Amino acid sequence: MLDRLRTALVDSFAGAIALGLLFAEGIQRIAYIFADPVTRWLLQRLQEQQNSRYSNLFAAPPRFPIELAIPDVFTALFLLAAAYALLRWLYFPPAEKQDRDRVTEPEQGA
Repeated sequence: MLDRLRTALVDSFAGAIALGLLFAEGIQRIAYIFADPVTRWLLQRLQEQQNSRYSNLFAAPPRFPIELAIPDVFTALFLLAAAYALLRWLYFPPAEKQDRDRVTEPEQGA
């Protein structure tokens, strides 16, 4: 049954489309790992500057929120691992099957 599913996914290009979406989402999450904490830090600093007349002078400056990127790290790793597993399953046959396909037929003498 899995062989029929694999054949259907490869022949209809649905597997290639799914792979592209998974890889694209994984790469997008990697970009968010770097972009989201920087954006949040900048917004905190801007908000602090706007509210500076009401805030305490001895308050600590906003720290860089790197822990906000941790969920995106795990999501990106999971998406890229799932895409790699799907790529291996769909387009790279197991080594045993390759060896059986390469069995040479006896040459016919002239």
